[in-house]
Amino acid sequence: MHAFRRSLIALSLGLACASGFAQNDATVKVGLLSTLSGPGAGLGVDIRDGFQLAVKLSGGKFSGKAVDVIVADDQASPDVGRQTADRLVKRDKVDFMTGIVFSNVMLAVGAPTFQSKTFYISANAGPSQYAGEQCNPYFFSASYQNDNMHEAVGKVVTDKGFKKVALIAPNYPAGKDAIAGFKRFFKGEVASETYTALNQLDYGTELSKLRATKPDAVYIFLPGGMGINFIKQFVGAGLSKDITLFGPGFSGDEDVIKAVGEPMLGMFNTSQWGHDMDNAANKKFVAEFEKAYGRLPTLYAAQGYDAARLIEAAVRDSKGNLEDKAAVRKALEAAKFDSVRGAFKFNKNHFPIQDYYLRVITKDAKGRVTNRTLSPVFKAHADAYAASCKMPS
Repeated sequence: MHAFRRSLIALSLGLACASGFAQNDATVKVGLLSTLSGPGAGLGVDIRDGFQLAVKLSGGKFSGKAVDVIVADDQASPDVGRQTADRLVKRDKVDFMTGIVFSNVMLAVGAPTFQSKTFYISANAGPSQYAGEQCNPYFFSASYQNDNMHEAVGKVVTDKGFKKVALIAPNYPAGKDAIAGFKRFFKGEVASETYTALNQLDYGTELSKLRATKPDAVYIFLPGGMGINFIKQFVGAGLSKDITLFGPGFSGDEDVIKAVGEPMLGMFNTSQWGHDMDNAANKKFVAEFEKAYGRLPTLYAAQGYDAARLIEAAVRDSKGNLEDKAAVRKALEAAKFDSVRGAFKFNKNHFPIQDYYLRVITKDAKGRVTNRTLSPVFKAHADAYAASCKMPS
């Protein structure tokens, strides 16, 4: 009997040691589900590249744990996104999810992710639903709440004295958040409010409407290929001579500038980040991104990079024990990492409180058409939905 007990004790100790060894040496598994095909592919590619650059610069490890990034394409489809997310959390058993570009996909992916108690770190989509009554302890935004950049443009357009503005956005959750955000701070007349098909590329009807209504400015939220096509058609139709064009950071980002070029000179946009921001974390990120990929990073790439840095901080501050959900959540809420945007902290709904800046598209010292950060529009700006969030414990 004594020998049998000694054997059991030895076996138990062995299993405990093995378990401890496995926990210490286990990987950090990240499901990076993003739009990698279709008109929005460039946005997902930049999120992926920014995230993977952060992993590379950390030596492929977060706090000593090897990082396994499982990349998948949601095809900008809520159904594909939900099915793939379900696979990532159930079969692959990822510790974190990230990467989604479009809010309609994010809303579909939320259910299987939150039900599995898997933390989702948003590198872009920030739907108002998750900021307000549907806020969730497993959702964190390392980007923004959808309305915020548009609120900043609404204030800028008002401050610059524009009285009659046309609004154009895609007909999906982020498009509706965009228009709501702009109107929250714009004090003039809305000449027209147009919702286009998501991923629409021909804007002949919208341009004819602009000719008819004759606004003094037009505000667009058309990310990726949508914005590229609209701006080319807008300028080609000669409308830029009489109508001033405004957009959020997405519609005036480096991917759009690269495709359109000089016709974008003089366009104003707003963002919480710019590649010329003067802080050590951002300077390193921009230099390393250009070195790795041969192009200037976009806002999407910066958000992917910060999402990875936030996850890295959570792994470190939870001492690598990712099974302790309370410790991981506490570490995520503390957000102890150097963001490329500078000052950053979470509100009670797990969305950022941060500054937003006015940018203008101009030529830099190297002759490149690019963004130049001008001045703050909002300091320590919070979203409009946080008061409705009753965050469950």
